[in-house]
Amino acid sequence: MYINYNNLCPTPMCDFLDYLLSIKGKSEKTVNEYFLDLRTFYRFLVIRYKLSKDTNIFEEIDIELVNIDILRKVNIMDLHSFISFLDRDRKNSNKTKARKIACLRSFFKYLYTIVQLVNENPAINLETPKSSGRLPVHLSLNESKELLMTIDDSDSSNEKRDYAIITLFLNCGLRLSELISINLNSFKDDTLSVIGKGNKERTIYLNEVCIKALKEYIPVRLEPKEGHENALFLSNRRTRFSQKGVQHMLKKYLTVAGLSNKKYSPHKLRHTAATLMYQYGHVDIRALQEILGHESVSTTQIYTHIDKEQLREAVKTNPLNNDLQTNE
Repeated sequence: MYINYNNLCPTPMCDFLDYLLSIKGKSEKTVNEYFLDLRTFYRFLVIRYKLSKDTNIFEEIDIELVNIDILRKVNIMDLHSFISFLDRDRKNSNKTKARKIACLRSFFKYLYTIVQLVNENPAINLETPKSSGRLPVHLSLNESKELLMTIDDSDSSNEKRDYAIITLFLNCGLRLSELISINLNSFKDDTLSVIGKGNKERTIYLNEVCIKALKEYIPVRLEPKEGHENALFLSNRRTRFSQKGVQHMLKKYLTVAGLSNKKYSPHKLRHTAATLMYQYGHVDIRALQEILGHESVSTTQIYTHIDKEQLREAVKTNPLNNDLQTNE
């Protein structure tokens, strides 16, 4: 949901968010998250700098009290205190804290370098908390096959549509926002054009199962309502399929397949596609980065993990293991 932050935040926060949206080409979702993160930071500053006595209810603290003079006073100790506050009072995970730190770095870089409203950048040496190192949650190969079989065996009137959607998720690693934005003219031969983060367009190359699924769906696609003629995936209301609609559809099939207890989501299917491509397709990390639309290869590297079964098999291939079996 888009937040009209211009009515909710003071300058230079609003100017910074406009800069991200219009100059840097960040998505509305990213800008919304930055607004919420900065609002939390501003409220923290009101408390730390004792700008108001009315701070009992954190969500009601007036962020208009934080002006450029206050921002000029902010130092690295204030930022460390804010991260401690997020950890202790807000119970934020390391991943969430890392996102807020990235926001602060970007914000103070903008204030110092771009618009030169502060004399120094207090966030330049702000460290990111250590990652928990958890591997991305994904379906196994067998679970992926079971999910597709569940759709294939269903008597749903939307079987072809749903099968095509989940096939694209599992084979191409699309983001949910990318999938619902696909238009009819985005599909040509064995390619699919999608709009990713920052409104960047990239080409997805389709394998045979994806092409077959799309070609079987398009002839039975519902007649769209006016204004939705070019949307590839339509809801029962004959309008472009929404994010919530896709999430609800996936949850239904996961339940039937007995996989709902693992809290899988469209994004977990993206993880699944990336993991399967890396483990079974031996895809180069740079190629995987391109397929997924990651700006940095470091983001893609989470998929280079090796599952426990592969480790088990690797140990079994030790030649000493063969010698022992021969002697027995």
